[in-house]
Amino acid sequence: MIQQNLYVAFGLTLFAGLATGIGSAIAFFAKRTSTRFLSLSLGFSAGVMIYVSLVEIFVKAQDSLIAVYGKKLGSWYTVGGFFGGILLIAIIDRLVPNIENPHEVRGVEDLEEGAPTEKERKLLRMGTFTALAIAIHNFPEGLATFAAALTDPTIGVSIAVAIAIHNIPEGISVSVPIYYATGSKKKAFIWSFLSGISEPIGALIGYFLFFHYFNDTVFGILFAMVAGIMVFISLDELLPSAQKYGEHHLSIYGLVAGMAVMALSLLMFL
Repeated sequence: MIQQNLYVAFGLTLFAGLATGIGSAIAFFAKRTSTRFLSLSLGFSAGVMIYVSLVEIFVKAQDSLIAVYGKKLGSWYTVGGFFGGILLIAIIDRLVPNIENPHEVRGVEDLEEGAPTEKERKLLRMGTFTALAIAIHNFPEGLATFAAALTDPTIGVSIAVAIAIHNIPEGISVSVPIYYATGSKKKAFIWSFLSGISEPIGALIGYFLFFHYFNDTVFGILFAMVAGIMVFISLDELLPSAQKYGEHHLSIYGLVAGMAVMALSLLMFL
């Protein structure tokens, strides 16, 4: 079953990563940022990821580890894996300097302002490092999408779509300062596009590291870490960005809608 899902898992991870290019395209073709839509969409993504992480992925990880180590030890390993995933993504987050952190919200309107010549080098540096920062952040996201799709394509599709929505404003964050600095939409789009490549790279590394040693223990620990990574991303990135883009209630409505859609999709496949 895992072998059959391999190409689907890679495809979904590639789709999620390259959504940064969609954000870049929106930045160049849209007249204004639809802040209400982005707020709802990011909240929706957070709802999908939190619900599937705590209700489905964590439970599957726990079941797998309990089957190997018994209820008490298996539960401890699951919780350890969950917080280990949170620790991993938190460390990555802390290693990215604040000024170049992709959490900074930017909109399409930023393209309309003129950039003074003396600031062009600084803007180019900021855009380049934003692309690198996003690439670092996207690496564990790629591993998470790949691991989920490898074992359950249905869950993998939901996570891939949620992460793709999350990557769209990141694409805007890369393309805006690079376009400012160079005046080239092509360069801005390429950098934005490349920043998402780390997600399929994360999937490839995950494949070579784990696939040949895949068993219940590896699956359980990896899935528990995936749950932790996605909960952290939702709480640290998606919801704060959603609230910056729009009204507080819109992000919460999106969150609840994402949870409801994810719950219904899981019930449909019982």
